[in-house]
Amino acid sequence: MERKKITIGRIVNTRGLKGEVKVLPMVDDLDLFESIEYVMIDGKKFEMEGTKYFKGNAILKLSGIDTIEEAENYKTKKIDIFEEDLPALEEGVYYVKDLLGLTVETEEGEKLGKIIDVFKTGSNDVYTVKQADGKEIYLPAIKDVVQKIDLKEKKVTVKLIEGLL
Repeated sequence: MERKKITIGRIVNTRGLKGEVKVLPMVDDLDLFESIEYVMIDGKKFEMEGTKYFKGNAILKLSGIDTIEEAENYKTKKIDIFEEDLPALEEGVYYVKDLLGLTVETEEGEKLGKIIDVFKTGSNDVYTVKQADGKEIYLPAIKDVVQKIDLKEKKVTVKLIEGLL
């Protein structure tokens, strides 16, 4: 069985002369870069030797990339990890990948559609739900609306508050 990879960033530039790479993160929590032992680039494994942050980007020192010239070879490349290497989350916190495709229904059992995207606003996430007729609705991921997320049942139960739809 092939192990599933998750893209956590993309190398956008080099940094310094000792082979560090500047990474545009594709994760919400930059601490992820400190909690993993290695990353994959084009299927090749690189151990994490150091992590810093600068202006919202991660600066990584990876094993085997020791000069600016070597780092140049990896510009624009995606950085992946294996799904099973993702750190466990606290209760009530979910990875976006786990929410995509879940069926959304009201407390009364009315099916609204499936989650096709999750995006951030200033204060909370918003679930994009595609209905059977192809239309999209947007539900704020707040406690007043999202009543229950059941990954085993692949279902999100919501309470529609006035003015939401």
